[in-house]
Amino acid sequence: MSLSIGDKAPDFTLPTDGGGTIGLAGLKGKKVILYFYPKDDTPGCTKEACGFRDALPDFGSVDAVVIGVSKDTAAKHDKFKKKYELPFTLGADVHGTVTEAYGCWVEKSLYGKKYMGIDRATFLIDGDGVLRGIWHKVKVDGHVDAVLQAAKAL
Repeated sequence: MSLSIGDKAPDFTLPTDGGGTIGLAGLKGKKVILYFYPKDDTPGCTKEACGFRDALPDFGSVDAVVIGVSKDTAAKHDKFKKKYELPFTLGADVHGTVTEAYGCWVEKSLYGKKYMGIDRATFLIDGDGVLRGIWHKVKVDGHVDAVLQAAKAL
């Protein structure tokens, strides 16, 4: 599925770290930064998560909530959050339904081998549940600041 700016963001409910759940419908009225990443505790994913962690006060000042999503279990998310002191929610999309709804389950290639995996992507969703920013094939350096600037502009 291909989403575009101006589309209604697909609703979701996911189990989270700490044994909770999170759903888009429950965040109505807030800006949501929904970022998809391949795997907990890997170099690029850790750098991205720590970037969002360090900028979280800035996101809070523009009434934005940050949610990270991967196919890791909630238990793995708990360890990842504790290790890097991540103060935002991590959604456990173990079955990949949300990842697919957002078009982030893609064919990848590494050393000539093709496989399916998560496209590192971020979605900025406004308080009415409309997509206002989409970043695919994210390069970690500078990404958090770009998302923050877009959230401030809303």
